[in-house]
Amino acid sequence: MEHIVIIGNGISGITAARHVRKLSDHKITVISAETDHFFSRTALMYIYMGHMKYEHTKPYEDWFWEKNRIELKRGYVERVNTNAKLLTFVGGETMPYDKLVLATGSTPNKFGWPGQELKGVQGLYSYQDLQMMEANTKNIQRAVVVGGGLIGIEMAEMLLSRNIPVTFLVRENSFWNNVLPKEESEMINRHIREHHVDLRLAAELDEIIGDENGGVKGVRTKTGEEIACQFVGLTVGVSPNVNFLRDSGVELNRGVLVDEFLQTNIADVYAAGDCAEFRKPNGERRPIEQVWYTGRMMGETLARTLCGRQTAYQPGHWFNSAKFFDIEYQTYGWVWPQAKDTEGDFYWEEAGGKICLRLRWDKASRKLTGVNNFGFRLRHHAFDKWFDEGRTVDYVLEHLRDANFDPELYKTHETAILEQFNRENGTSLRLKKKSWKRILDFVS
Repeated sequence: MEHIVIIGNGISGITAARHVRKLSDHKITVISAETDHFFSRTALMYIYMGHMKYEHTKPYEDWFWEKNRIELKRGYVERVNTNAKLLTFVGGETMPYDKLVLATGSTPNKFGWPGQELKGVQGLYSYQDLQMMEANTKNIQRAVVVGGGLIGIEMAEMLLSRNIPVTFLVRENSFWNNVLPKEESEMINRHIREHHVDLRLAAELDEIIGDENGGVKGVRTKTGEEIACQFVGLTVGVSPNVNFLRDSGVELNRGVLVDEFLQTNIADVYAAGDCAEFRKPNGERRPIEQVWYTGRMMGETLARTLCGRQTAYQPGHWFNSAKFFDIEYQTYGWVWPQAKDTEGDFYWEEAGGKICLRLRWDKASRKLTGVNNFGFRLRHHAFDKWFDEGRTVDYVLEHLRDANFDPELYKTHETAILEQFNRENGTSLRLKKKSWKRILDFVS
C-alpha cells in the first residue's frame, strides 16, 4: 500500500484525495497549515459580510475524513527532500511519502511598496487573511483597495457591507480592461461608482504611509496625492506558493512546472491547482490556471494517474464566472479585449446599462468562438455542446432561448438581441421556440 501525501487542503488537493480513495486503498495524508478541514475559499467574503459562518463553508462533515481513511495533518512543510522522499515540518518533525502532490495554492502579491508591512496592510486569500481583515477593519474610517481585479472588487463589496467607505485604486484606464472589451469594462466602471465606491482609474500606489504606532494612516499615489485611510487591501493578483521548494530539485518557473499528466521533473512528485504551471499550455489557456473549477478538474485527473490510470489533463472549453456587486458575469470560449482580425464581433446592451451580451465568431466559417454575458444567465452545457458541434453564430442566436437559464418570470432579451444583430449584419435570422428536448440533449 503506497503512502500518498498531499500538501494543501484546497479544492485541488482535496479532490485528488477523495478520488484516490474512490479508486484505491492507498494511505492518504493531507497536510495543511491553514485550517483543520477543507472549506470553500470562494465563500470567505460571505463570512465577513455576515451571510455565512465558517462551519457553513465546509462541504463535508468533520467525521467524513476519518470515515474515508483520509488522514489530516495540521502543519507547515518547510523542506522537501525528493531524494529521500521525506518532508520536514517547521519544528523538525518529518514524514515519509511514496508519492507527493503539491497543491499549495497561491499567496497575494506584494511589489515592494514602502509601508507594505505596516499593520493594516494585507491581501485576501487564506482563512488567516480573513481573520486578519476582521481585526484590521474594526473602527476604521476609510479603506483603500489597490488593484483592479476580481479579488479587489470582492474586497470593496465586503468593506461596504460594514459601511466602510472605500477608495479603489486601479492602475488601468478602465476596470479589468486587460480581460474585458471596452463596453463591458465601462459598464462595470459605472456599476462600481453606483455602489458609492470612490473609483480612481489610472491611479497607481506609490507609498503606504504609517503612523507613530506602526499602523496605516494613508497612501500616496504616483501623482503625489495623499488619501487618508486606516486599512489598505493589496489585491494585485496572486503568485504560486512555491518558495519552500527552492532547494528541493523540483523545477520551478513562476509555479511548479508540470507536463500534461501533472508530473514534475521528479519521479513521483506531482502538482495541481494554483501552484502548477504547464510546460505546454493547453491551447489558448494560460500556463497557470488559478480558477476554482480547473483546480477541481486537475485534482480528479491526477487521482487517476496516482492510481495507475495515467490520464492527461483535458479541461475542455474555457469558461468562467464572477459577480460584480449584483451583476453576474459568465464567459464561454475566448473573448479578448480586442477582437482578432479574423473574428466577427457583436455587442448588445440593454437600455438600463446593466445587462449585455457579446458574441465573437470566426469570419470565414461563422463558427462561434466566444461569449460574454452580464446580468442574465446562460447555460454552460449549451455552449459546451455548441462549441463541440462547431455551431455558427447564426445557429446560436436563433436558438438563444434554449440557452437562457434565468428563472421563469424574468424579463427575456432574445428578441431585442436578434433584432439588433439582423440590423447590423444584414441578416434575417428568426428565433426558434424554446425546446426542452434540445435542452435535455445538452447534458445527454
